[in-house]
Amino acid sequence: MAAPSPFPEPQHANPHLRWHPLRGEWVAYAAFRQNRTYQPPPQYNPLAPTVDAQHPTEIPAGEYEIAVFENRFPSLALDAHDPPALTVPSAPANGQCEVVVFTQDPKTPLGRLPLSRIELLLKVWGDRTRRLQGKNHLQYVLAFENRGAEVGVTLHHPHGQLYAYPFVPPVPARMLAQEREYYLQHGASLLCDMARDEAADGKRVLYQDDYAIAFVPACARYPYEVWVMPIAPCKDFAALTPPQSESLARALKTVLLKFDSLWDRPFPYLMCWYQAPLDGADHPETQLHAQFYPPYRTRDRLKHLAGTELGAGMVAMDVLPETTAYELQQVEINLEDGA
Repeated sequence: MAAPSPFPEPQHANPHLRWHPLRGEWVAYAAFRQNRTYQPPPQYNPLAPTVDAQHPTEIPAGEYEIAVFENRFPSLALDAHDPPALTVPSAPANGQCEVVVFTQDPKTPLGRLPLSRIELLLKVWGDRTRRLQGKNHLQYVLAFENRGAEVGVTLHHPHGQLYAYPFVPPVPARMLAQEREYYLQHGASLLCDMARDEAADGKRVLYQDDYAIAFVPACARYPYEVWVMPIAPCKDFAALTPPQSESLARALKTVLLKFDSLWDRPFPYLMCWYQAPLDGADHPETQLHAQFYPPYRTRDRLKHLAGTELGAGMVAMDVLPETTAYELQQVEINLEDGA
């Protein structure tokens, strides 16, 4: 089933990359994204199912649980071509950006969906990653969700995105390098060992069972930062076993419900899922995991990156991970909420 287009004309998406010599990384340019839909009123929700064929949304009419389609305003496009000639190296931004709509209900966030739907989402991410592997030299797939106007959301209907890059981006590349070095030294997964140590310590654990864990890391760089992961080695979504997937859904929902319940209002966050690259290697050093980056510093003030974070790259935290973990631990939730 193909996604209809609510636009009378094609977007002519042709993003390109420019090399940043000082940082040693690619920067994507997609100026046409300035025209993308921005926080429309509910009656013009482009992620709601189509009810009038003469005025289509981006979702076909009919029943579905999760919908996936290509982003119409992509930062990366498989058919990108002819980058401009510049004083720095440039290249086509050949990749793929997909939208993943979690539900037909525009008002039910991910954390209020049934556990079975969250398990299905993990399978969808795994299926899309497999389909993108080996496609047009793509090297890395990142699944993420932006939630809330505070983190720049343009559409409030519950959804996430998948970005497939023609290279391993700088943040996961650095994490992969650290994981690889640790594995060569210890013969074990760095993140699995961190999860074991957090479980033994217990001070920052928010959820734990035999297969999954959620905790505020002792090295948290953001207030209320939380990591969610399988306990045993698992390199990507496709490698999840049924028990791991079930437990991971419970851990993820626990975190999301605690976030909302702590403030008694929708909690803004960026959720990123890191997994192994698409090179087909075994990657025993790499662990599938999610990292949450909420913008809140306290209950009433926002934490924004400033001079030392943006200028120097060193984060200065003014709240201890143990404090935020304790606050979240005190929040009682019902995992059957939304079932």
